[in-house]
Parts: sequence; C-alpha cells; structure tokens
Amino acid sequence: MCGIVGYIGDDQAAPFLLSGLEKLEYRGYDSAGVAVYNGTSLQVVKAKGRLKILSDMINGGKDVLGTVGIGHTRWATHGKPSDINSHPQVSDSGKFAVVHNGIIENYLALKDLLIQKGINFVSETDTEVVAQLLEYYYKGDILDAVIKVINKVEGSYALGIICEDNPDQIIAVRKDSPLIVGLGKGENFIASDIPAILSKTRDIYRLNDNEIAILKKESVMIYNTDKEIIPKEPCHIDWDISAAEKGGYQHFMAKEIMEQPKAVRDTISPRIQDGKIVLDNITLTAEQIKGFSKIFILACGSAYHVGMVAKYILEKFARIPVEVDVASEFRYRHPIIDDKVLVLVISQSGETADTLAALREAKKLGARTLSIVNVVGSSIANDSDDVIYTWAGPEIAVATTKAYSTQLAVIYLLAIYFADLLGNLSKEDYAYYVSQLQELPDKIAEILSNKEHIQFLASQFFNVKDVFFIGRNLDYAMSLEGSLKLKEISYIHSDAYAAGELKHGTISLVEDGTLVVALATQNKLFDKMMSNVKEVKARGAVVLGLTTEKNTKIEQEADHTLYIPEMCEMMLPSLAVVPLQLFAYYVASMKGCDIDKPRNLAKSVTVE
Repeated sequence: MCGIVGYIGDDQAAPFLLSGLEKLEYRGYDSAGVAVYNGTSLQVVKAKGRLKILSDMINGGKDVLGTVGIGHTRWATHGKPSDINSHPQVSDSGKFAVVHNGIIENYLALKDLLIQKGINFVSETDTEVVAQLLEYYYKGDILDAVIKVINKVEGSYALGIICEDNPDQIIAVRKDSPLIVGLGKGENFIASDIPAILSKTRDIYRLNDNEIAILKKESVMIYNTDKEIIPKEPCHIDWDISAAEKGGYQHFMAKEIMEQPKAVRDTISPRIQDGKIVLDNITLTAEQIKGFSKIFILACGSAYHVGMVAKYILEKFARIPVEVDVASEFRYRHPIIDDKVLVLVISQSGETADTLAALREAKKLGARTLSIVNVVGSSIANDSDDVIYTWAGPEIAVATTKAYSTQLAVIYLLAIYFADLLGNLSKEDYAYYVSQLQELPDKIAEILSNKEHIQFLASQFFNVKDVFFIGRNLDYAMSLEGSLKLKEISYIHSDAYAAGELKHGTISLVEDGTLVVALATQNKLFDKMMSNVKEVKARGAVVLGLTTEKNTKIEQEADHTLYIPEMCEMMLPSLAVVPLQLFAYYVASMKGCDIDKPRNLAKSVTVE
C-alpha cells in the first residue's frame, strides 16, 4: 500500500525514481509524484492517476534535473485522489518535501495547532502535517527536527524527507510501516520494498521502529531518538531480479500461479529431514503445546482464509480448540487471552497493519505467539516469539496465489509436527502424512499442466453477474478463497457459503443462469454436497463441480466438472485452490481487467 523510493548519488534522480516506482505499482496507488533538488530548490511534480501520466509530464524524468530526490505512489486515505493530495507533500515555504506511507492518527489536532500559529495548509492529507511540523521545528539541525516530529506524531509511518537546506542528504524514518535502505557505491537508496532498488543493489538495511537513517551518497548513518548511532549489519538479497519480473508471462499473477510447485517445494523440502519434520528454530515443547487451552489464528484477507482451513486441520491433528479472527476485529472485542493461549499470526508481507496490531495486543495479554510470514526481518516476524518463513519468493500481483499456497503448506507442517509431539499419530500415520506432503508440489504441477480446460470453462462464464461458491468442512474454508480470487480481479459479485446454510436464506438469490461453484472433495460429505447441488439446480443454477478424480458420479449432477488428483483429504485444499485461481485469472483476462493491479486494492495493507 503506497510506494516510496529515494535516491542520492551522482546520477540523475528522477529517471531512477520513476523506474523504482514502476516496480512498486503492485502495491496499489491512485497518484504519483517526485521531489528533486535541482541545485537551488526542491522541484515537486505530481499527478493523479497512473505512473505513466507523471512520467509523460516530466519526459521520463529528463525534465527534472538533480541527483537527490524522493518519489511516491499514493493509495488515498486522507483526502480523495488528486494532484494536490498526491505526495510528496511540502512545507509552507517549500523547504521540506515528505513522502509517507501509513497514517498519522493525531493529524487533526496537530494541524489545528499549526494553523493557529499561522501556517497555511493546501491539502487534505495527514502527511502535510509532517512536512509543516518539520519546518516548524527546524532550527538548523535536521536530525533534531525529525526527532521532535516523531515524538509528536502518533500512528504508523515510513517517511522519506529531503530539505533544501541539506541538499546532500535524505532522511528516512519508520514506525510500523516497512522501509529499507539500499547500499550502493557512491549512491544510496530508500524504498518501501526491495524490487524498487534491486537493479542497483542487493545489500540493504532493514529499518526498525523509531530508527532514523541519514543517507549521503558516500555514507549511511542510523540513529535512535536519543541521537545515538545504531550499529547495523546489512542484509544481502539473494533472489534474482528476474524473480520480480514477468519472465515472458502476460501478468505477474499468471507467473506466480505457475511458480506454486516450486514455492511449495522450497517451503516444505528444507523442513523434512530423514523423514522427520524440523521446524527451523521453533522452541515450543510438547509440554507447552499440551498446556495450550486454545489456539487463536489472526490474519486478514487471503491469510484469514488460510486460517479457516487451518482451524479444521489443527483441531483434527492437535485436538486443541482453534478460533479464527479477522485481525482488524480482534483488538476491539475484548478477547479472552492468557499465557495458556497460542496465537498463530499469518501475513504474507509481515507488515499488515491490522495483523501487527492484533499480534501486539495478544502479546500484551500474555499469549505465546508464532507467525507465518514470507519476509525475513519484517515487523510481525520480529515481534513474534517464533516464526516460520514461507519461501515463496517475491509476490508482485495484488491477488495472492503462491503466498496462500505456501502458507497452507506451513499449516500442514505445523499440524503434523504438533500431532507428533502430542502423541496423536502412529509412526505409520506420521510417515504417510509426511510422504503426502512431499508429493504436494508434483500434484499442483499436474493440475497446472491441464489448465486449458479451465480456460475453456472461463470462456463460458466470464459474462456472469453473480457467482456462489459452496462447500462443506474444508471445502467451505477453501471456497472463501476461490470466491475472493474471482471478485478481486474480475469485479464479478461472488460469495462463498457453507453449503448446509443455503436453505437458510442464500438460496433465495439463486435464479436461472446463476453460476454455482460446488466444491465436493471430502468423501464423507460428497453425498450431502450432491443434495445441495440438486437444490440449486432446481432453482435454475448452472453448476461447476470440483472434486477428486475418483468421484466421477458428480457428472450426474453438475453441468461442468473440474477434477483434482487424489490425495489425503487434509491437503486437498492446496490442490483445489489452483483451478479456482486459474478460473479467476482467465475470467478476468477475458473481461480485459487490470489483473495485477485491480482497482482500489493494494498488495501490502499497511494502514488500518
């Protein structure tokens, strides 16, 4: 959500800023802008709309000269998308320019205070308050001014700051919103995510909360709010830049769907050693696990849907009650948490604002925390007692695919690991589940090799107005993600329901031609699902059934059928999601939608 890029060196800044912002388009935005020191003052250019509008305005950056600059793509929170509300925001005199990700929660009180002191505001944004405060507090020492500002503001922020009185430096600050510093030779960078600067450097600092970085072209110094220097070891990024490029695919989403066998294999394989599951440096003991009275799962969006699948699996294998919470609701319902509770936190970025806040609330209440994230050193990873990383690699498309699949893979690892420690599995069952887990990547690849049939079905239904996904047990949990994939990239109204709930209201919405996607992979519930299929067909629905290869009798009821390979039922969600991802992708493609950057959405949701 929003993108930040900054450059200081000997090259022209604006072309690099545009290039870096282009790499961050996946984060979601509705305006873009740059601020560059041109030798005498700060030149600020910004525009509502896509990055190309800004690029055309400044001739690809050639019309904005200077070797120090910051750029931003904004996803509107405070104030509608407009040229004026775009970032960078500048102070009253134009001395300071600021780019900001996050939300300043007390901006109204600060704005009123500054207005009373005669300071003029031009935008509706909370970010302008930061720029105006910097100028208000600035008495010649920019570090002092920055410290006073961050001691004054409340909320979350990643800030990039330049000042025309200090044209040889960029200031970077973070709190609860990701920001990295890229280390070059004779040049340095800031960015909200790695792809923006990967063409220039692989060595970075990950800033922690309330750390202030001062970048000059030959040096980077990091301070705390007491102006003490913080020693920091750089991280080396070892994935190739091609991992963040399309590699011949039309869309990142298509590439990432096809990368799932490798991503799942990379997540599973290092954790199975000599037939045993080894979970990194997890410190939980059998005694501690036995002592848990409940497991809470906290997540948002697709990660929440992983949690819904995980509830069924963990309860079955660990025999511990599991409660799944939307992270944005968790803090506000007075949850009953103590040191007998394990809180499992799931987030692709490790920076999801609501999930991070829920994690911190759980820790305050005494819970043990374990996170599943994709980004090493992210805020959620750092704040958790234990962390298991998914090795999905960079995911650029807004609609998650391989991150979802790798999170599910970790859930399987965790469930089997817990069950073994608790003595809930025989040696034979343990070996069986481990072997099934090892087969998972090849089973996913098998589905992907037969994607043409799914593309054909998408061609039959891309003009539908409403779609209902139904299922029972794991299939219901899985249907939530299938529905989300379709609605978020194709803009077709889509909902998921527990099939047994159809007759309690939802079936009133089914009429002639309504598409119902019926998931029926659970053998013990197959006949009940066929009854539900009959119910919707009797009201005029067209049914697309999804089941395993041996359940061919589904063809007696469903109008169209998708098959997935046979596998232990616990892991079938990892197979069922793949044709649903492909179906959503092909439907959106046939509708001409902006698949990688769906409207109003952002990849990393770093505001509440």
